[in-house]
Amino acid sequence: MADSNFFLAAEFAGTGAHPASWRRADSRAEELFTGGYWVDALTAAENAGVDAVFLPDSFELQPGGAGATRGRLDAVAIAARVAARTHRIGLLPQAPVTHTEPFHLSKAIASLDFATLGRAGWEVTVSATEEQAKAFGRKDVQDADALWHEADEAIEVVTRLWDSWEDDAEIRDVPTGRFIDRDKLHYIDYAGDNFSVKGPSITPRSPQGQPIVAVRADDPASTAVAVRRADLIRITAADLDEARTRRTELRTALVAADRDPDQVGVLLDLDIHLAESDAAAKDELAQLNQWSVQEAHGLRHLGTAATLRALLEELADGIDGVVLRPLALPTALKHLAAAPPREARASTTLRDRLGLTRPVSRYAVSAA
Repeated sequence: MADSNFFLAAEFAGTGAHPASWRRADSRAEELFTGGYWVDALTAAENAGVDAVFLPDSFELQPGGAGATRGRLDAVAIAARVAARTHRIGLLPQAPVTHTEPFHLSKAIASLDFATLGRAGWEVTVSATEEQAKAFGRKDVQDADALWHEADEAIEVVTRLWDSWEDDAEIRDVPTGRFIDRDKLHYIDYAGDNFSVKGPSITPRSPQGQPIVAVRADDPASTAVAVRRADLIRITAADLDEARTRRTELRTALVAADRDPDQVGVLLDLDIHLAESDAAAKDELAQLNQWSVQEAHGLRHLGTAATLRALLEELADGIDGVVLRPLALPTALKHLAAAPPREARASTTLRDRLGLTRPVSRYAVSAA
């Protein structure tokens, strides 16, 4: 990214990324489906200096059977609930594209950008399972290539709709009674394999112009879309060397796609469990795994807030940022809150914080 500052994000999944985290006495599981739980979690993260929070979502129950946390609130709705109670932190809900319409997604994320005064983003996900397909009953399960081809088209539609109002389309001219300049609203006239959308959006251009788009690069199909479309690319790696190699590969692919690699951030997922000591963190994870075993995928840190900060300093040499994934969320936030907070950033929007330029509407350019 153009900004040399290390980007610190987190992903808040229910009571934690570990499926048995709800069984801890401090889990607040009884409050999981309340607005207060999420307000407390997001404000604690903001106070600790976290730059942005990803909010997972899906159209199926979490895996793991009866022993795992089950049930979800809508991620965009959670972000909207906490928007007015936060001031600096970026909010990036996941929103699947496979069984939803891009027109609705564009409006929801643009509205969130207005509600947060420019702190919104969208993590693009797909729905790959039969359970999710049956929840809608409109089409069969698709393979990865088909899913991500559809996602690629959905992102194109959403970003065109975000551009369909020019920045100065609202004129509010009381003498003539004209609220908008109709010449500054544009049909997007998109026709692809999965969508045919005329537009324009019914929502004005939001504070960031285009909210931040994030994509996980988990396989060749999703990686190709991430390289073409994402402002933030999420990766998993076993260690720092692998993460650095992956970032180099992605930056090379961005250049080949005629994109500026300094305008795209590569974020490494980092599972964490924090306790009073390294030994206590390991013992507490052992207890979680006795309740429900979770295999480790990618880099993991078990320790204290102080040892985590030392690791983050090491990771800052070779990666643009991390996404902390607390295995037990409330206890992680408690330990982060007790440590000296990370210095707050002065930027006003998520795009500013990332050091990314505000895009000009493609239709304003073409109409000029």
